Amino acid sequence: MVDLFDATDSGDGPGAGNRSQPLATRMRPVSVDEYAGQTHLLGEGKLLRRMIESGRIGSMIFYGPPSSGKTTLAHVISREIDAQFVILNAVLDGVKEFREVVHYAGEQKKLYHKKTILFVDEIHRWNKAQQDALLPHIESGLITLIGATTLNPFYSLVGPLLSRCQLFELFPFESDDIRTLLQRALDDDERGLGAYKVTVSDEAIDYFTEYSGGDIRHALNALEMAVLTSREDDDGVKRVDVDVARESIQKRYLRYDRTGDEHYHFASALIKSMRGSDPDAALYWLTAMLEGGEDPHFVFRRLLIFASEDVGLADPHALSVVNSAHDAFEKCGMPEGLYFLSHACLHLSLAPKSNSTGAIFGVAREHKEKGTRPVPDHLRDKTANTKKSRYLEVENASDSYKYPHSYPDHWVDQQYLPDTLKDKRWYEPGDQGLEARRWERLRQIRSGKP
Repeated sequence: MVDLFDATDSGDGPGAGNRSQPLATRMRPVSVDEYAGQTHLLGEGKLLRRMIESGRIGSMIFYGPPSSGKTTLAHVISREIDAQFVILNAVLDGVKEFREVVHYAGEQKKLYHKKTILFVDEIHRWNKAQQDALLPHIESGLITLIGATTLNPFYSLVGPLLSRCQLFELFPFESDDIRTLLQRALDDDERGLGAYKVTVSDEAIDYFTEYSGGDIRHALNALEMAVLTSREDDDGVKRVDVDVARESIQKRYLRYDRTGDEHYHFASALIKSMRGSDPDAALYWLTAMLEGGEDPHFVFRRLLIFASEDVGLADPHALSVVNSAHDAFEKCGMPEGLYFLSHACLHLSLAPKSNSTGAIFGVAREHKEKGTRPVPDHLRDKTANTKKSRYLEVENASDSYKYPHSYPDHWVDQQYLPDTLKDKRWYEPGDQGLEARRWERLRQIRSGKP
C-alpha cells in the first residue's frame, strides 16, 4: 500500500525531479491544466473535469490501452482534491492489503473527517471474490474507488461493481498531443531535458511521434535515450536528427495485445474487410496482427471459418484453398509462410460471397424451440422397416420410398420433411459465383421441373 501524497513528498513521485526515473515518469503532469489529451473527458465543461474541479469524485473505472494516461490521471486527481489517496496494484496486492486500506480509511474518516480515494491499478486482475469485497465499502461511502484496466470492463469486471462506478474510456494519444509532450520535456529544466544543450530536428520529432503508435511513454523514453546517448559537438550541443531517432526506436511500436480487446478488434477488422471484398484493407489488418505477435494458426482458423461462413457455396473451393495454405504453412513456417497467409486472405477477399451456410442455425432453432419431429415412414431405415413389417405382418413403409437414381435426371418429386414442416424453407441460396448455377437447379426442382 502506498500513499501517493507521501510518495510525492519523498521525492519519488511525478514531478520530483528524480533523475533515476525514466523521463516518462518524471514528466507526468501534476495538474489538469498540464494534462495533454483525452479532451473528451477533460475538456472545458466535460463531466470528469467538472468532477475534479468541484472536488466531488465518485467511484469510477478508467479503461483504455496501455500508456493512455490512466495512472497519470489518477495522480492528477490526487493533487487536485482534498482527500487521502491510496494506491494498490492488483498484480501485487490482494485482500490482505485491501483490508489494511479499509482500516486506514476508517481511521482517516474518524480522526480527520477525510475522504479516502483508492486507486486500484490493473483491477481486472482481481477475481470475482476480490472485486466483490470492494462493494460494501463503496456502498457505505468509506472508500471512493478509481480502477484502471486495459481490458473491456464489461467482460473483465463484475456487474455489481460496474453498476456502482462511472465508466470513462481513454484513447491513445493523438499525434499533436505527443508532439506537445515531447517539446515540453525538451523545455523543462527540472523534470525534463532542458538542462542539456540539445536540439532536436522537426523530422526527428515526427519520427518519435509516428513510431510511438500513440504510446507517450514509448515516445518520451526513446527521446531520452536519443539525448543521453548523443555526443556533444564542438559547441557543447547534443544534436538529435532523424537518423539518431531511428536508432532510438528500432521498430515501430504496434498497439496490439493478443490477449486483450485489440485482439478481437483487429480480427473483426480483418473479417469485415474480407467480407467487404477489400483485399488491401484485409492485408493491412492481417499484417498488423502478425506484427503484433498474433499466432498465425489463430488467423488461419478465422480464415477457415470465413471460407464457409461468408464465401460458402459461391466458391466451394475457397475452403480447400485455405486448408491447403494452412498445410503449406505448417510445412514451411515463417517467413515464407507469409505467402500462404496472403494467398488465403486474398482469395477470400476476391471470392464471390454467400452466407447461405448459416441456414443450419435456423434449423437448429427449429429443433430447440419446437422439438424434433419423427422421421416419415418412407424415409426410415429399410432393414428396420422390413423386420417390423414381417413381425407385425403389415405393409413395409420403405416400399413407398422412391429411389431418385431410378428416375430421369436423378430426381423424383418426393417429400423429405415431416408433414408439419413440408413447406418450410431455411436455405436461401446466394446469387453469386457457382451457387447461382445451383440456385437455378434448385429453383427448377422446387417448381417440379429439374
